[in-house]
Amino acid sequence: MARLFVPRESAEGERRVAATPASVRKLVGSGLAVQVEGGAGRHAHFEDAAYVDAGAEIVDGGAVGEAQLVARVMPPTVDEVAALASGTILLSFTAPHRHLDVVEALAERQVSTLAMELVPRISRAQSIDALSSQANIAGYRAVITAAYELDKYFPLFMTAAGTIRPATVVVLGAGVAGLQAVATARRIGAVVKVSDIRAAAKEEVASLGGTFIDVPQDEDLTGEGGYAKEVDEDFLTRQRRILTENLEGAHAAITTAAIPGRPAPRLMTAEMVEAMPAGAVVIDLAAADGGNCELTSIEGMVEHGGVRVFPGHNLPSTMPAEASTLYANNITSFLALLAPEGEVTLDLDDEVVAGALLTHAGEILHERTADLVRGDGS
Repeated sequence: MARLFVPRESAEGERRVAATPASVRKLVGSGLAVQVEGGAGRHAHFEDAAYVDAGAEIVDGGAVGEAQLVARVMPPTVDEVAALASGTILLSFTAPHRHLDVVEALAERQVSTLAMELVPRISRAQSIDALSSQANIAGYRAVITAAYELDKYFPLFMTAAGTIRPATVVVLGAGVAGLQAVATARRIGAVVKVSDIRAAAKEEVASLGGTFIDVPQDEDLTGEGGYAKEVDEDFLTRQRRILTENLEGAHAAITTAAIPGRPAPRLMTAEMVEAMPAGAVVIDLAAADGGNCELTSIEGMVEHGGVRVFPGHNLPSTMPAEASTLYANNITSFLALLAPEGEVTLDLDDEVVAGALLTHAGEILHERTADLVRGDGS
């Protein structure tokens, strides 16, 4: 019987947990022994007693060295990697391009790291796709945050004292987070305009009631895994000009563009922010990877010309119970693939496992990350 350890998250401000009492019950039922570090679920409103009732054992952090499997939300620190036993299988977000020292430590420790952001976007892996589950929450929360921070109604109001025009929201990127932002903003009455360079996005945006911002192009710019391709400077210049025209009347902008394993594409310049009216807000969901807006600071809100720019990278953590529940379901689905009867089999020929495998047997298997460690990437 394999043993799974779920730690208390150590990253500042992180309130999620990689297993819930409900997911523990499923994992124990599948034949795994589950250990949860004391207090791991407290910030997500899951108490130790609930884990015990579900069949888990509450332990201290030192038990991690005895586990064959470790599931966590955020990347471990180098010191946390040192506490893992050689041969451990780690399931976690890793942000490898931002934590190269951790990646090297994982390889040296002979840890098999299954990076949740590297899970292939294929139909049989949909239930494991943690990027999408967390992006859904981020897109929703970004609109709620914008509505709270904006000193204007989102919906149209017609009153005896006069008519209040609805807010205009511009969403940059129509992936999972962007489409959820469109749906949420429309639900509460905003006029929504959306920019994306992928051809398929236009129909998706229209189905949710948004207006697509067209940038003339000669080819479909949909890349691997459904993400956008990198584009040349000529296209970026045209895109920024058209976006600036649309931002001139926008009360809120929500930026969601991300490419896993790479810095966030720069979509908003300072000049584009300056085009927005005073009092407007920008919510940048890509802040952790450098931001889609050049003014974004991961440290907190930045005000520029009367417009406030907020980092939104940690928005899923502001809804810890819901976010943890969805993430725990992703982890449970992955473990069903790895240990269907309580015994772990790491099938390197399985496309889901192979796609997510960052480190294994002392090597860095993800090609782009290996290039960055060697100094060959950019």
